[in-house]
Amino acid sequence: MPEAPVSSWLLSNIDLIPRAGRALDVACGRGRHALFLAERGWAVRAIDRDAHAIDALRSEAARRGLAVQADVVDLEAGAADLGREAYELIVVFHYLHRPLFPALLAALAPGGYLVYETFTLEQARRGRPSNPDFLLRHGELGERLAPLAILRERDGAFEGRDIASVVARKA
Repeated sequence: MPEAPVSSWLLSNIDLIPRAGRALDVACGRGRHALFLAERGWAVRAIDRDAHAIDALRSEAARRGLAVQADVVDLEAGAADLGREAYELIVVFHYLHRPLFPALLAALAPGGYLVYETFTLEQARRGRPSNPDFLLRHGELGERLAPLAILRERDGAFEGRDIASVVARKA
């Protein structure tokens, strides 16, 4: 199966984030964003509950000689602990577990950036995902990320999907 491309939202906002530091890729899947960031000098921790995806990421990172720590973590099993002020950058794409937001905010270092993109309720008309537990209301992402400063955002139909996206920064 061909590797999915890096998110256009991340690519179009790369100018906002620092060039290196510690990054966390949440619900990383096979790690396309983790690998992208590691290639650019970030020390990346990537987490996902899919052990096969994490194994594939570990193999690919090793093959490329990249600094990626890939761990199997079930973010929906109890209260997630992502660390305290541990990351200058956190990326989350196509994943929504509302109880995770406090852990994301706590894990972000002062001055750190959060790049987040996931589906909105309108996506259900297109197919998957259709479960409202995995779909944002309009404006919800910004509400959940308070008190971060929203630097850029979008909400609507983009690239054949209904999504909400933000780049936010912790004071």
